[in-house]
Amino acid sequence: MQLQILPLIAALCLFLLFSVTGCSSQPALKNVFAKDFLIGAAVNDDVVSGKDFKAAAIVERHCNTITPENVMKWALIHPEPNKYDFAAADRFVDFGQKNKMFIVGHTLVWQNQIPAWAFKDDAGNLLSRDAMLARMKDHIFTVVGRYKGRVNGWDVVNEAFSDEGQLRKTKWLETVGDDFIAKAFEYAHEADPNAELYYNEFSNDKPAKRDACVRLVKDLRAKGLRIDGVGIQGHWGMDYPPQEDLEAFIDAMAALGVKVMVTEMDIDVLPSANNYRGADINVRAELQKQLNPYVNGLPDDIQKKLADRYAELFAILLKHKDAIARVTFWGVYDKTSWLNNWPVKGRTSYPLLFDRNYQPKPAFDAVVKTARGSE
Repeated sequence: MQLQILPLIAALCLFLLFSVTGCSSQPALKNVFAKDFLIGAAVNDDVVSGKDFKAAAIVERHCNTITPENVMKWALIHPEPNKYDFAAADRFVDFGQKNKMFIVGHTLVWQNQIPAWAFKDDAGNLLSRDAMLARMKDHIFTVVGRYKGRVNGWDVVNEAFSDEGQLRKTKWLETVGDDFIAKAFEYAHEADPNAELYYNEFSNDKPAKRDACVRLVKDLRAKGLRIDGVGIQGHWGMDYPPQEDLEAFIDAMAALGVKVMVTEMDIDVLPSANNYRGADINVRAELQKQLNPYVNGLPDDIQKKLADRYAELFAILLKHKDAIARVTFWGVYDKTSWLNNWPVKGRTSYPLLFDRNYQPKPAFDAVVKTARGSE
């Protein structure tokens, strides 16, 4: 009798899990877009370790590609000169393999979330070009080499250009020179010749950044280096980017024959806080109210506007589906989105398709309807 009851209990647990996460009645996004592009999410360690099992259930049901939110960035995976910490990254890769997903590594070379020691010698002096290249190569060979044949593609370099299309003034540029991007792609390809290699950037729908990406692809190819795609992050808002700029970027990349990936999609419904930092929002009640207007939930009219905006953007992406390989959301559900804490802390943000209680939002239904309407 006890053996007969156990399968019923297991079935009931699965039913409750899918009900709580809104999965039982909703189509899986990876199936909805199966003929168009991959659907992914940036996941944190709580998701892949099973600690946030409701979020994990959403990812397993809806996604066929994943990106690590933080655990493969230099500061976490290579925190000290002679120390690598692969525990969380291993869990991420294991989760992707278990679920037969396209696994993206993020990111090898970036000026943020990298320890200061990475650019210095033992005496605290800035490294020479040769020494910095040796350190870059060691890092890339160690990280990419560990996951050779398991990670399918890498964001090799992240956010190297300013909005004006020039290389940012970073320690990479200062130590190595303006070919640091090329060297990173060279080393990544040597470390795993079969992995796809990407450049990842935000706001590259803007003409100057778009042109910089075009020059970069041409330059890498002229050097005989591999580049498979360019990611546009997709941290978008209710009124940006303009459709013509987004389409111009997609068309420019498609003309070069590289894949386009929307790598970090979310839509910010909150008032812009780019001019505010730190304590301002905490000490000024009127500013806090202005910048954090939906503490008690997103009003129905804003929910509809968000749904309409998601539908509008997905209509553009579907129009260009032949050029787009992947659409990855930056996060799984609203509660854990980075936009709750950036550029000021403590805001209540609503940028994703699943709400703070793991439930699909009207934006989810709008995206599905847009896909089915394009068939």
